[in-house]
Amino acid sequence: MLIPTYDYFENLRQYNQWFASTTRTFWENPMFGLFPSPIPSTFAAWGKITEHSLSRITSKPDWGIDSVVSDGIEYLVALEKIKELPFCNLIKFKSTRQKKVDRKVLIIAPMSGHYATLTRNTVISLLPNCDVYVTDWKNARDVPFSEGKFDIEDFTKYLIEFYRDLSPRLNVMAVCQPAPLALAAAAITSDKFSEFNPQTLTLIGGPIDPDANPTDVTDFGHRTSMEALETTVTMPVGLNYKGVGREVYPGAIQLASFMAMNQETHSKAFANQIEKEAAGHASEYDRHNKFYDEYLAVMDMTAEFYLSTVDRIFKKREIAKNEFSIDGKTVDLKKITSIPTFVIEGTNDDISAPGQCSAALNILNKLPKNMRFSHLQDGAGHYGIFSGKAWRTEIRPLFLSFIDKYN
Repeated sequence: MLIPTYDYFENLRQYNQWFASTTRTFWENPMFGLFPSPIPSTFAAWGKITEHSLSRITSKPDWGIDSVVSDGIEYLVALEKIKELPFCNLIKFKSTRQKKVDRKVLIIAPMSGHYATLTRNTVISLLPNCDVYVTDWKNARDVPFSEGKFDIEDFTKYLIEFYRDLSPRLNVMAVCQPAPLALAAAAITSDKFSEFNPQTLTLIGGPIDPDANPTDVTDFGHRTSMEALETTVTMPVGLNYKGVGREVYPGAIQLASFMAMNQETHSKAFANQIEKEAAGHASEYDRHNKFYDEYLAVMDMTAEFYLSTVDRIFKKREIAKNEFSIDGKTVDLKKITSIPTFVIEGTNDDISAPGQCSAALNILNKLPKNMRFSHLQDGAGHYGIFSGKAWRTEIRPLFLSFIDKYN
């Protein structure tokens, strides 16, 4: 039986991108203007949209944050690399504003298939009032094999290092996937390096206890064996990348899983966009392209990170049971006794449903009740609680008020 390889999927993507480009070029030939038929424009539109979409899969999106408006004045923004590690760059968005701000926020971006640019709108919304730092995780295909492994224990060690580098008075915001590991990192600093403790900790839509309110995503770990995952969705990086030979969970396979969850919605969105393109009503920066340019841009995860996440966070529920360990030493989450913690969830979150993240507050029973906070945003989905309208209009003010209380 033929077992698909990394290069097989890359060849398949390149072939389809070439075919779409050829289709577009052929049907855009001026001679078809002689025939009053919608067929040429429809095929040309299909080719254009398909070619563009397939090209996004291997492209890292730009942050595209050039300026920020504060107190009615526009200031330039520059991206500064604070620290470079093999699997992550710690970056800061530096503004030319003269007024010093008192809020320092580290956004721990998810490493779950998409780039850190997924938090772009979160960064933009906080820049007028905060110094913003972000964990810019690297695509595993671009990290040389010689750099070694990277699993959830290594991820947690990175967070501890960032807490140390940015302390004191650091406000940590963990978005989705890193929430349980941000909690573990805070437990380690609380136990051993309290001077590096975050000033506040905010957990947004993360799987602290996946079984608290299972979804199709979080229940996946129970339905699939580790052996099946290791043999079917992980493979060595192909020949075209620096990480050749490194075992990864490829972004292309992740994307297929993402889209399969809402196949009907995505099919309808692309059909509507083809219709708009054929009619001449589409534009480069319309709503469809803004969303899918980010959604289709996926990154590879190291196989050990993906497999250890499924096994230890979802199957064994080590964080939920307070049994997580690093280098064989147990991490006691109950050591967190002085870090104010704020949990944010959305009622319509179909990835990390309400209850999964707020389970953290039950675990932290040694943390005074007046330091444990939660907010359930009515009508908000997973993306909306950190980047959508609900975040901008309702959740962001609550977050700023929370960190100000302890600033």
